[in-house]
Amino acid sequence: MSDTHEFELVHDIDLAATPEQVWEAIATGPGIDSWFMGRNEVEPRVGGQTSMAMPGFTGTGTVTAYEPGSRFAYRSEAGEDGTFMAFEFLVEGRGGGSTALRLVHSGILGADWESEYDALKKGNPLYLRTLAQYLEHFPGRTAVPVAAFGPPQADQDAVWAAVTAALNLPKDVAEGDEARLVIGGEEIRGVVDTALEPSFLGVRTGDALLRFVGRGGVILTGHHLFADVEQATAEQEWTEWLAELFK
Repeated sequence: MSDTHEFELVHDIDLAATPEQVWEAIATGPGIDSWFMGRNEVEPRVGGQTSMAMPGFTGTGTVTAYEPGSRFAYRSEAGEDGTFMAFEFLVEGRGGGSTALRLVHSGILGADWESEYDALKKGNPLYLRTLAQYLEHFPGRTAVPVAAFGPPQADQDAVWAAVTAALNLPKDVAEGDEARLVIGGEEIRGVVDTALEPSFLGVRTGDALLRFVGRGGVILTGHHLFADVEQATAEQEWTEWLAELFK
């Protein structure tokens, strides 16, 4: 019996941006940095290389379709067990400067495929929501991606309770709630733009999209800072913030 499982997920979203703006966001390294995970690079051609770097991990892949303004696709390198992931973005302009975007996420998952599939099914729409926030509130700008991991906790409820408290939010937080936190001696204020208890919390500030992601007692940040900051310094600050929060 095989320990792998094929999958395909299809997601559609309407974006308040032109096809050109959407293309820059989905098919360039700085654009992807501004809404997805890690530090990204894209070689703009079929057969070109892609990479996504996060603390302790770098994933690479190959561009399989590159049609500026309409279609972009890439596929990760296959693991020893044959597992891989493929992403295809289909862009279609609509009236009034808006764009319809379809994401087809497919591939082969490993032995823990049911849990992985559930995480992808929930996570993909949340990242697309971050893309929409980026294009609406920070058009023409690119972000410094900040990934930081906190110490493992007993369960996700403990993570959610600590993070919401640190952001001065109720445990039953809702979109539109005002958030406030202090990091590096500086107070940051924003508004909750995404809340999926107990695994995903998004806060938008005047110069950042803050993303707190958790699963199974693990907590990490996937922030996008639209400011002149040093990535390594920012990641160290957020790592220390998480360590202090869960000490």
